[in-house]
Amino acid sequence: MLSEKDFIVSSYSSIDYAAFECSAPSNIALVKYWGKKENQIPANPSISFTLNNCKTITKVNFTKKKSKNDFLFDLLFEGKPKEDFKPKILKFFQRIETYCPYLKEYHIVIDTQNTFPHSSGIASSASGMAALAMNVMSLEKEINSNLTDDLFYKKASFLARLGSGSACRSIKGEVVAWGKNESIAESSDLFGVEFNNINENFNNYQDTILLVDKGEKQVSSTVGHELMFGHPYAEKRFEQAHDNLAKITKILLEGNIEEFIKIVESEALTLHAMMMTSMPYFILMKPNTLEIINKIWKFRNETNIPVCFTLDAGANVHILYPENVSVKVLQFIKDELVAFCQNGHYICDQIGNGAESK
Repeated sequence: MLSEKDFIVSSYSSIDYAAFECSAPSNIALVKYWGKKENQIPANPSISFTLNNCKTITKVNFTKKKSKNDFLFDLLFEGKPKEDFKPKILKFFQRIETYCPYLKEYHIVIDTQNTFPHSSGIASSASGMAALAMNVMSLEKEINSNLTDDLFYKKASFLARLGSGSACRSIKGEVVAWGKNESIAESSDLFGVEFNNINENFNNYQDTILLVDKGEKQVSSTVGHELMFGHPYAEKRFEQAHDNLAKITKILLEGNIEEFIKIVESEALTLHAMMMTSMPYFILMKPNTLEIINKIWKFRNETNIPVCFTLDAGANVHILYPENVSVKVLQFIKDELVAFCQNGHYICDQIGNGAESK
């Protein structure tokens, strides 16, 4: 089993200039991660579908500089300087310095963009940090001849986690688990691991994201996770997550969509229940979120079409369903659910394979 020490570079060569372009998708958790320990270690394991269309595309130029005293970087978002993103990037570089000491040798220019609207409720920090971690590892691959492909992806996930916890699940694989759990071999708190051999019932599984509220997050993820400290139901929730992860891995292997729906919807509601019972407490769902959930339940009961919902820590709704019912579900969305979306906006996506280097 890999430890943090295995990700420290002992020796590397020097190059004057390098440029890379990498993309990484967002992901949607099926079993939710909520609560963390020091150094971005999860309080409970999680597992997610990797998305395909909702991704961050990041170009990074590394130019050798004379001084090695500090990090020097410029940040562009959609081609324009974005100063308010820089503190988070600096914190990320500081966290990974031990593992990537070569970064201080370069002037780094980061040019990043999303294929989805910023603040749309899709996890842009996950895709953004995963894409940046992939670029850092592309540089390391150039200067470290000892780097294997397996270590490349595991370290990319490890680094991404230090930028944004869920980002470690956006590196490699259609289904990715993060956090030590007995039901998944080689699972780790340090990086995400690909969960293989999922049943064909989940091939090309669809995710349509209904944008109920496109405003900024009411509660940041960092604050939300901190609310689990001293939460009266925290320990029971962590136990539940372990149990649900064991159940859903079996479900994903066997293809039982009916049981999949039960776990996924229960996990979504539990996440919001934890927010509503924390101190301070928050209600992140909007009235239209509840309208959509009730419409989905009614539609599923009347048609027996296996469509379900999940939620992140916000008001928007992810609708999950098999590819073979997509025509009927999309018609249902247009007929009955679009009215509850802000400006009628929704995004169609499906399971993807993870990050890519261009």
